[in-house]
Amino acid sequence: MKYIVAIIQPHKLDEVMKALEDIEVNLVTVSTVLGRGRQKGLTEVYRGAKEAGTLLKKVKLEIAVNEDFVEPTVGAIVKGARTGEIGDGKIFVLDLFEVVRIRTGERGGRAIG
Repeated sequence: MKYIVAIIQPHKLDEVMKALEDIEVNLVTVSTVLGRGRQKGLTEVYRGAKEAGTLLKKVKLEIAVNEDFVEPTVGAIVKGARTGEIGDGKIFVLDLFEVVRIRTGERGGRAIG
Protein backbone atom coordinates (compact mmCIF):
# COMPACT_ATOMS: atom_id res chain seq x y z
CA MET A 1 0.00 0.00 0.00
CA LYS A 2 1.14 3.54 -0.75
CA TYR A 3 0.11 7.00 0.37
CA ILE A 4 0.34 9.52 -2.45
CA VAL A 5 0.51 13.24 -1.66
CA ALA A 6 0.39 15.68 -4.56
CA ILE A 7 0.72 19.46 -4.47
CA ILE A 8 -0.76 21.04 -7.62
CA GLN A 9 -1.97 24.37 -8.96
CA PRO A 10 -5.60 25.08 -7.98
CA HIS A 11 -6.78 25.67 -11.54
CA LYS A 12 -5.68 22.14 -12.51
CA LEU A 13 -7.80 20.35 -9.88
CA ASP A 14 -10.73 19.53 -12.19
CA GLU A 15 -8.40 18.03 -14.81
CA VAL A 16 -6.59 15.93 -12.21
CA MET A 17 -9.86 14.70 -10.69
CA LYS A 18 -11.13 13.72 -14.16
CA ALA A 19 -7.89 11.84 -14.90
CA LEU A 20 -8.20 10.01 -11.56
CA GLU A 21 -11.83 9.11 -12.24
CA ASP A 22 -10.79 7.72 -15.64
CA ILE A 23 -8.56 5.16 -13.87
CA GLU A 24 -11.22 4.50 -11.19
CA VAL A 25 -9.39 6.18 -8.31
CA ASN A 26 -12.22 7.88 -6.44
CA LEU A 27 -11.07 8.07 -2.82
CA VAL A 28 -9.27 11.40 -2.66
CA THR A 29 -8.89 14.00 0.09
CA VAL A 30 -8.39 17.57 -1.17
CA SER A 31 -7.13 20.52 0.88
CA THR A 32 -6.30 24.12 0.05
CA VAL A 33 -2.78 24.88 1.22
CA LEU A 34 -0.15 27.61 1.02
CA GLY A 35 3.46 27.03 0.11
CA ARG A 36 6.37 27.91 -2.09
CA GLY A 37 8.96 26.15 -4.12
CA ARG A 38 11.95 27.29 -6.11
CA GLN A 39 10.06 30.31 -7.42
CA LYS A 40 9.82 31.60 -3.81
CA GLY A 41 6.41 33.14 -4.35
CA LEU A 42 5.02 35.61 -6.84
CA THR A 43 6.36 39.01 -7.71
CA GLU A 44 3.68 41.60 -8.44
CA VAL A 45 3.75 45.29 -9.21
CA TYR A 46 1.58 47.30 -6.81
CA ARG A 47 1.44 51.09 -7.21
CA GLY A 48 4.62 51.04 -9.24
CA ALA A 49 6.65 49.02 -6.74
CA LYS A 50 7.52 45.34 -6.94
CA GLU A 51 6.02 43.33 -4.12
CA ALA A 52 7.01 39.72 -3.59
CA GLY A 53 4.51 37.34 -2.04
CA THR A 54 6.05 34.58 -0.01
CA LEU A 55 3.39 31.88 -0.23
CA LEU A 56 1.30 30.66 -3.15
CA LYS A 57 -2.13 29.04 -3.06
CA LYS A 58 -1.92 25.35 -3.95
CA VAL A 59 -4.10 22.27 -3.66
CA LYS A 60 -2.99 19.15 -1.80
CA LEU A 61 -4.35 15.75 -2.80
CA GLU A 62 -3.99 12.76 -0.47
CA ILE A 63 -4.70 9.32 -1.89
CA ALA A 64 -4.21 5.84 -0.41
CA VAL A 65 -3.83 3.11 -3.07
CA ASN A 66 -2.89 -0.52 -3.36
CA GLU A 67 0.36 -1.33 -5.18
CA ASP A 68 -1.31 -1.97 -8.56
CA PHE A 69 -2.68 1.58 -8.62
CA VAL A 70 0.52 3.50 -7.78
CA GLU A 71 1.85 4.11 -11.30
CA PRO A 72 -1.58 4.74 -12.89
CA THR A 73 -2.37 7.23 -10.10
CA VAL A 74 0.93 9.09 -10.47
CA GLY A 75 0.46 9.13 -14.25
CA ALA A 76 -3.07 10.52 -13.94
CA ILE A 77 -1.92 13.31 -11.63
CA VAL A 78 0.93 14.26 -13.97
CA LYS A 79 -1.41 14.15 -16.98
CA GLY A 80 -3.95 16.44 -15.33
CA ALA A 81 -1.58 18.83 -13.56
CA ARG A 82 1.26 19.42 -16.02
CA THR A 83 1.50 22.81 -17.71
CA GLY A 84 5.23 22.68 -18.38
CA GLU A 85 5.81 25.81 -16.33
CA ILE A 86 7.53 26.36 -13.00
CA GLY A 87 5.12 25.69 -10.14
CA ASP A 88 3.33 22.64 -11.56
CA GLY A 89 3.87 20.91 -8.23
CA LYS A 90 5.23 17.70 -6.74
CA ILE A 91 4.08 14.16 -6.05
CA PHE A 92 5.31 12.24 -3.02
CA VAL A 93 4.85 8.46 -2.77
CA LEU A 94 5.16 7.09 0.75
CA ASP A 95 4.90 3.60 2.20
CA LEU A 96 1.61 3.06 3.98
CA PHE A 97 1.91 0.50 6.74
CA GLU A 98 -1.68 0.16 7.90
CA VAL A 99 -5.18 1.29 7.01
CA VAL A 100 -8.29 0.63 9.08
CA ARG A 101 -11.81 1.23 7.83
CA ILE A 102 -13.58 2.52 10.91
CA ARG A 103 -17.07 1.35 9.94
CA THR A 104 -16.19 -2.33 9.35
CA GLY A 105 -12.84 -2.78 11.05
CA GLU A 106 -11.31 -4.03 7.76
CA ARG A 107 -7.55 -3.61 7.57
CA GLY A 108 -4.89 -3.27 4.89
CA GLY A 109 -5.67 -3.21 1.18
CA ARG A 110 -9.28 -4.24 1.76
CA ALA A 111 -9.84 -1.07 3.80
CA ILE A 112 -8.67 1.10 0.89
CA GLY A 113 -11.32 -0.26 -1.43
